[in-house]
Amino acid sequence: MDVLYIVMPAYNEEENIEKTVRSWYPLLKGKAPESRLVIADSGSVDKTHEILEKLKQEFPQLEILSSTGKQHGPKVIALYQYAISCGAEYIFQTDSDGQTNPEEFNDFWNLRNSYVAVLGHRQVREDGSQRAFVERVVCFLLKLYFGVKVPDANAPFRLMRAETVNKYIHNMPEDYNLPNIMMTTYFAYYKENIIFKKVSFQPRQGGVNSINIPKIVKIGWKALGDFRRFKKQMKNGGFDNAEHKN
Repeated sequence: MDVLYIVMPAYNEEENIEKTVRSWYPLLKGKAPESRLVIADSGSVDKTHEILEKLKQEFPQLEILSSTGKQHGPKVIALYQYAISCGAEYIFQTDSDGQTNPEEFNDFWNLRNSYVAVLGHRQVREDGSQRAFVERVVCFLLKLYFGVKVPDANAPFRLMRAETVNKYIHNMPEDYNLPNIMMTTYFAYYKENIIFKKVSFQPRQGGVNSINIPKIVKIGWKALGDFRRFKKQMKNGGFDNAEHKN
């Protein structure tokens, strides 16, 4: 059986976290016993951590990372590194806010032997036109900077082989804000065998999103400089793994 790590960042998700755990945890059934649902909760000031600790008593394959950075991006990077270090064969990343549908997971899982990554494509986003616009801008910038054409760079619904994630994760600083965008970019730039598959994306099910439009603009402005540095790195072959050098 395959070792699957389902990983999620969390921040002030007391209204969503129990339902999220209960809906995603059953997907570990039929996977290797070493499989885990891992949630990174660092910095929450509500009852998220308390709820997770209580749920651990009921769900033995649930783990909590509480020593990661506070922001979403560093949490995702820490989760990927943790899954790899624990021997995961497959990593599935989603968010803990209830916007993704666990019923769509098996369609991704059934493709795991055919692709190194199956990435979500949110053709219809129910979380607002502003966020959909931001995603279109991101995809435009990736085409401009890196020459890659992707339909959705940042969907928090992605199944990836751990060995493929491990190729690229070390090229990002541990405090980097946009790891999924760059992971998608690396996959496309180096022509990894990936596929984009349509997924639904619901409005936030409760609580307040910690990443609002002004924060997105601020992060996006910084991303322009980051993209230039990543592009220079990629052109110069500045990678830890020699097989990536041009």
